[in-house]
Amino acid sequence: MCGIAGFYHPKEKFTENPVWQERLESMKTSLLHRGKNDNDTILYSHAALAHTRLSIIDLEGGHQPMTKRLGEYGCSIVYNGELYNAAALRGILALYPLTWETACDTEVILNGYLAMGEDFVKLLNGIFAFAIYDERQEKLLLARDPLGVKPLFYQQTDGYFVFGSEQKALFAFGIRPVVSRDGFCEVFGLGPARTPGHGVFREMKEVLPGQLIRQGADGCGENTYFELKAWEHTDTYPETVEKVKWLIADSVKRQMVSDVPICTFLSGGLDSSLVTALCQKELQANGQRVNTFSFDFVDNQIHFRPNAFQSSLDRPYVDIMADAAGSNHVYLECDSRTQADYLDRAVDARDLPCMADVESSLLYFCSLVAKEYKVALTGETADEIFGGYPWFHREEMWKRNLFPWSYDLDARTALLKKEFLEFLELPEYVREAYDRSVAETPRLEGDHPAERRRREISWLNIRWFMATLLNRMDRTSMYSGLEARVPYADCRILQYVYNIPWEMKCKGGVTKSLLIEAGEGLLPDSILHRRKSPYPKTYDAAYEKLLGERLLERLHEASSPLAGIVDAAKAEAFIEGGFHYGKPWYGQLMAGPQMLAYLLQIDYWMKKYGLTA
Repeated sequence: MCGIAGFYHPKEKFTENPVWQERLESMKTSLLHRGKNDNDTILYSHAALAHTRLSIIDLEGGHQPMTKRLGEYGCSIVYNGELYNAAALRGILALYPLTWETACDTEVILNGYLAMGEDFVKLLNGIFAFAIYDERQEKLLLARDPLGVKPLFYQQTDGYFVFGSEQKALFAFGIRPVVSRDGFCEVFGLGPARTPGHGVFREMKEVLPGQLIRQGADGCGENTYFELKAWEHTDTYPETVEKVKWLIADSVKRQMVSDVPICTFLSGGLDSSLVTALCQKELQANGQRVNTFSFDFVDNQIHFRPNAFQSSLDRPYVDIMADAAGSNHVYLECDSRTQADYLDRAVDARDLPCMADVESSLLYFCSLVAKEYKVALTGETADEIFGGYPWFHREEMWKRNLFPWSYDLDARTALLKKEFLEFLELPEYVREAYDRSVAETPRLEGDHPAERRRREISWLNIRWFMATLLNRMDRTSMYSGLEARVPYADCRILQYVYNIPWEMKCKGGVTKSLLIEAGEGLLPDSILHRRKSPYPKTYDAAYEKLLGERLLERLHEASSPLAGIVDAAKAEAFIEGGFHYGKPWYGQLMAGPQMLAYLLQIDYWMKKYGLTA
């Protein structure tokens, strides 16, 4: 994985003024955490590209920016990601008169563009974000993978088109971070999710999943090269199980390709266990053992309190699965103070307030894994694709005409000042965002009303909830130079499973029964049939107390940007009265303590960027 950045202007002559090289170097430096093995830049008259590299494939030959000469003109690429069908594409491109100098997938994309033009992006299977500058046509292209696993932001300002893997790269160019009312509505009404394509900062956008942006002298054009389609599912149930089983196994095998050792994240749940089992099956053929990591919190077995969303601890199931796989397993733990201290670092990584301690702890764990490995396979996105969350199943949840994981604005706004809420008009903003997304749902004309609603719930999860978790995984891993791969986030799996009828996805009312059957023979029964348990959280009262103390301290600072946002009296009463797990305001785990952590992140974020509400 890598970091990419750059800028374009059709009339500017960047090579004639050293200030532009300085800006490009600044953008590159802001992304060094994403690639610590190599970095470089290239400056054209009208465009500039920067790259930081985390070497995974062709360690010696994958230097970027990569350039091919077309007579007197250059064509250069900067690329972040992994291409899982690179070998097949090389076979196709063998029919063209191309030169090859490396074994890396970067060259596959660049040569593919030279041979077939922009349409080559439709053939790519992988996780990626890239920019190509074609000097002959004076054209800059940006593209992002179909599921949006890899981030890519851009902004047009005073005729300049500026882009980067993270928002911080755009600020390094010189763009001033400003947040308008809509941006604050994103943070307080939808966060840690974001409206697809919305960069939160004023005028900043994110390339949409499956989108190609074209910037040239004639302006900016957009093209969607991948769209999820609705079609009639004609396979029988046994055929469906076999197809799903093959797709998952093939995706895992493809995503194991690496010139450096790999590992897996193992929670003891169905999703990560199946990925681990398939990895072990592949490695076993070469006499190797899979390396696995699990995450938990210090003394969590003492403090754990079962609830409707998290009924069991992970550790006993991790033990079972690690033993069954015969893996080289490492248990990682995080204490309360470290988790709280990493809240600010999580904002540094994401450039925004994020999933509070759910994100800060993962950031810490990734920093530990990155000391030994560069590549990790995870079980992320299986729940969004196969219907693992409660809101897929509970009628009272999926019938609500709102985002099912964040339907109660009262839980979000309980500590905010009345004047600030009146300024934001959150209900209207959230309603419009929801209605827009539902209207975009891929459907069939003949869908039964219940199946139609299931499609809407699936689409909302893919477009919103999954995007949030993929953002979390990318930023927390890449901040430490770790490449987290997500085998379930394969456009072939997504497209096929989206159209499988609910009675097949959830046969007999069993959550993710289709995935369970795909795992038959690979996993112990106790893992196959374990009730879903989300990412672990701490139940230590000392952590909640620490959050309360820190928030009160911030609220009493004269310089705190929260002064015009949070009602200090309400916050003090809430903290002093003691708070319990309560009703989640985002997902399944973000409740009272996480709201305090989120407010701490907002305070830090606004101070860092000099923001005012």
